[in-house]
Amino acid sequence: MDSLTSLTSFVRTAETLSFVQAARLLGISASAVGKNVARLEQKLGVRLFNRSTRSVSLTAEGAVLLVRCQQILEQLQDAEAELTRNVALPSGKLRISLPVMGYRLLLPLLPAFTRHYPEIELDLDFSDRMVNIIDEGFDVAIRSGDIADSRLTAKKLGSFKFVLCASDAYLEEYGSPMSPADLNVHKCILYRFPTTGLIQPWELKGMSDSAPVSALAVNNIEAVIRMSAAGMGISYVPDFVVREALQKGELREVLPGSCVRQGQFSALWATRRHLSPRIRAFIDFMSENGIQGF
Repeated sequence: MDSLTSLTSFVRTAETLSFVQAARLLGISASAVGKNVARLEQKLGVRLFNRSTRSVSLTAEGAVLLVRCQQILEQLQDAEAELTRNVALPSGKLRISLPVMGYRLLLPLLPAFTRHYPEIELDLDFSDRMVNIIDEGFDVAIRSGDIADSRLTAKKLGSFKFVLCASDAYLEEYGSPMSPADLNVHKCILYRFPTTGLIQPWELKGMSDSAPVSALAVNNIEAVIRMSAAGMGISYVPDFVVREALQKGELREVLPGSCVRQGQFSALWATRRHLSPRIRAFIDFMSENGIQGF
């Protein structure tokens, strides 16, 4: 068991190139990780890491050992998952990364999920930054857009579209646009992506520019909705984030059918042949029930 502990500490340190990050993933102290790795180096009689005050890197021997150890740990995880899949009720902490507005995606389904799987402890992290699912220890992430990381597996959960919205007060004061081209003489509230600083394009029929002239730009989608509802301008937002405001009459859809962009939400997780029961339970439940609000 001591050998397995040392191997696990070595693999997590090699994958993150940080004793501190490895410690966080393993739930132990950084000094314990360092001692485990040192114990393994002493047993093997080789140095596995080049250490400095600022960085950690693998030696040639460490790189060779990493490949073999990853295979060993994956086989152990596969065996554990295979044995427990049909006999154990899914349980334990499930760390999920979601966009800030993700509560609008999950909230309709969470009560049923927690009733069905009472032993799963949900740890939800709402952030619009692009988290590193593997290095930061997340079990699942829900994201939109294309997935470029070959280490991740994706499963589609649901689609959405964009809509143009404004309040009755705004439309009464400034009038309703009759075509996308009319937006250039209206006050428009633009969304700026927090991670890149780029403006969300407005993809509309017959509109060549990526976005109209704006009244203001903000990097929080909730603020876009509230400002639009307060009569400050027309907004271009995913339909699921304004469904409630439309139903309550706080906003009205403008130029229905003019938005051409479709989006897709997917669940992402680290590629493995077998998933833990709690991860499999969450992915299957969300996929089978569908994310509400689209």
